[in-house]
Amino acid sequence: VLSRYENQITILSDYLEEFPETDEPVWILGRQHHLNTDKSKLLLDISARLWFTYRRKFSPIGGTGPSSDAGWGCMLRCGQMMLAQALICRHLGRDWQWEKHKKQPEEYHRILRCFLDRKDCCYSIHQMAQMGVGEGKSIGEWFGPNTVAQVLKKLALFDEWNSLAVYVSMDNTVVIEDIKKMCWSPPQSSSFAPSSAHLHRSALGRNKNSAGFCTGWKPLLLIIPLRLGINHINPVYIDAFKECFKMPQSLGALGGKPNNAYYFIGFLGNELIYLDPHTTQSFVDLEENGTVDDESFHCQQAPHRMKIMNLDPSVALGFFCKEECDFDNWCSLVQKEILKQQSLRMFELVQKHPPHWPPFIPPTKPEVTTTGA
Repeated sequence: VLSRYENQITILSDYLEEFPETDEPVWILGRQHHLNTDKSKLLLDISARLWFTYRRKFSPIGGTGPSSDAGWGCMLRCGQMMLAQALICRHLGRDWQWEKHKKQPEEYHRILRCFLDRKDCCYSIHQMAQMGVGEGKSIGEWFGPNTVAQVLKKLALFDEWNSLAVYVSMDNTVVIEDIKKMCWSPPQSSSFAPSSAHLHRSALGRNKNSAGFCTGWKPLLLIIPLRLGINHINPVYIDAFKECFKMPQSLGALGGKPNNAYYFIGFLGNELIYLDPHTTQSFVDLEENGTVDDESFHCQQAPHRMKIMNLDPSVALGFFCKEECDFDNWCSLVQKEILKQQSLRMFELVQKHPPHWPPFIPPTKPEVTTTGA
């Protein structure tokens, strides 16, 4: 135990030394940190994020497919990380912190169970890879940011516990009217809290609840796929891109380099800070009491950094708005910080649904019949 403790101290001190000495603030998912006064808080903030990486030795996808996602699943893992951050904000709040060996709330374990590498977990690598087939991606094929956003949008329809409204913008345009229509539409079944038995049934659960409808704002996961240049990011977008990490609604960004996906959670100066999924760990399953050995799901090493100008121009921004007032605040921030006097806008925010677009119909859960595959 002492040896492990000493190793942990070494890791933490190495972690902190990775950051340069600077007076510039570090921004992590809407929170500001100062290196010269609260490095430890910065460390805790980063290590609290759920970190999903390549895994090996899980049950074959589809029964006969790959049993590891090494080499192809990095964007799927980044999508899992962005969604997991939304669920943490939904159930535990943005300021929740994770500490090793410390007892965590039951909601935390339920969130983690959603992402385990099992075919019956709602946002597992199995579900994401198989849902990607409908987006034209074979199992084992690399996803781009937009594809993973579309997959999360579809899978969320089957997730009654978290009850998220997932909006993926089209043509660099966010439509306020459509989002409000989607978040205020009555769900197909009430937002009851399923028992632990429900969690182990098929993620595309066929159990309907007839206990009436609930009303209210459905928590919003907003994903904005963007192209910020042709072969390289256009410098005109850099300030606006960084501004997104300062917003309290920020879930960071999906992106990286060609065929190398990263989950960007903040920035320091002109460097982006990201969690890297390119580490292959062994499959972790549920323990007998329903909890998960979660140590491998938190990055306790130095976070990686890269220069913004090295970023591939294909990215997807993420935001979470638990209440309608959060979304209204986000709209105000976008008008003030993103759309201000910019000749080339990163994306558009419009009040009304464009008349030349097809009508907006809030997505609903399709009836699914399974074949046991």
